[in-house]
Amino acid sequence: MMGLVGLGRMGLGMAKRWRAAGLEVLGYDQDPGARARAEATGLRTAEDLEALLVDLPTPRALWLMVPAEAVDGLLEILLPSLAPGDLVVDGGNSFYRESQRRGQLLGARGVGFLDVGVSGGLFGEREGYGIMVGGEAFLVARIQPYLGALAPEGGWVHAGGPGAGHYAKMVHNGIEYALMEAYTEGAHLLYAAQEDLGLDPKAVVAAWRGGTIVRGFLLDRLAEVLEGELAVAPVVEDTGEGRWALEEGLKRGVPLPAMAQALFARWESQGKASLGYRLQALLRKAFGGHPVNPSEEDHGGEPSL
Repeated sequence: MMGLVGLGRMGLGMAKRWRAAGLEVLGYDQDPGARARAEATGLRTAEDLEALLVDLPTPRALWLMVPAEAVDGLLEILLPSLAPGDLVVDGGNSFYRESQRRGQLLGARGVGFLDVGVSGGLFGEREGYGIMVGGEAFLVARIQPYLGALAPEGGWVHAGGPGAGHYAKMVHNGIEYALMEAYTEGAHLLYAAQEDLGLDPKAVVAAWRGGTIVRGFLLDRLAEVLEGELAVAPVVEDTGEGRWALEEGLKRGVPLPAMAQALFARWESQGKASLGYRLQALLRKAFGGHPVNPSEEDHGGEPSL
């Protein structure tokens, strides 16, 4: 039986796939609402972490599906109750160095640790999740049925030793940043030529899905987005993985221009570049007498989607 801590969108979807495969799972979430939603699907849940640990057969296997910043606090609570032979799996988006550290901490007490990168988002429950596992082979073998039930055929990999699973997920998310940037830049350019050429951006993007070399999952989602309401705030958040990937590139001497530009574009959308642009405008005025726009609203003819 797997003890699953974290019954949010991803966690609950994973639990459903395990149960559909005939695998036992006992869930817990600190949010009573999340537990109620899980129970409504037929999943058995525990009222607290202590009850979860008591109800799991020994040696116990715990899969944590919580935000990266919550992992250490959760382990601090769990550690006194864990016993040699137990196994902890971190399925969140933790930094791989932190995963290595946590593995050493647990290993000193005889507790196994696996770091697992999980990709799939809203579609994972239905289509399967991409799974990247880091850790010792005998620990991976111990939960192999659970890994196989999450992924479509060929969709999970034992990426390497401790930390390798979260390292692979970090690189995966850096690629995701770059792909999203390329797709949305292309769509923007199509819309910019819409009136001049009588061009139909929606039709073009939809046609790209049918056999071009840029077809793929994210392009499918872009085509769906273009059919909906586009009036949202132009702010794109970023998570740790993109930053970590760039830091790794600097450390290992690997140029990552596409990932870097994608991350910087997200920062621009968040207003983090606005002071620099204001200073550039003022600097141009200072040395060349170039005019500046007095209002942030007056920024010219930016084509909108």
